[in-house]
Amino acid sequence: MTLQECYEAIGGNYEDVFGRFRKESLIRKFVLKFLNDPSFDALCKGMESKNQEEAFRAAHTIKGVCQNLAFVQLYESSKDLTEQLRPGQDMAQVDGALFERLQEDYRRTTDAIRQLEQEES
Repeated sequence: MTLQECYEAIGGNYEDVFGRFRKESLIRKFVLKFLNDPSFDALCKGMESKNQEEAFRAAHTIKGVCQNLAFVQLYESSKDLTEQLRPGQDMAQVDGALFERLQEDYRRTTDAIRQLEQEES
């Protein structure tokens, strides 16, 4: 799998990220680092424990990283969940389907990145 194929598999925008980073090696470096980002685990923990502050911070971080890396599909789902978790919102009103969609997009993204990583080795 090439880096461009990885972006296609995850619903990302390779041209956008290439315009920002200008080097495929740099893009690849940050894409692979995404696998080690603790934000998704923190989001799951925050959602499970109903800790809105922790869940918001984690969702917001995922959103920012995905925007920078042009992971469009995961960006969209994290953006939607972030908005529902904003301070002042009632966590009991969070749409569980948004969290499920984010989890699905995250798994699709990390599975494709792992495949990219394995095929490099």
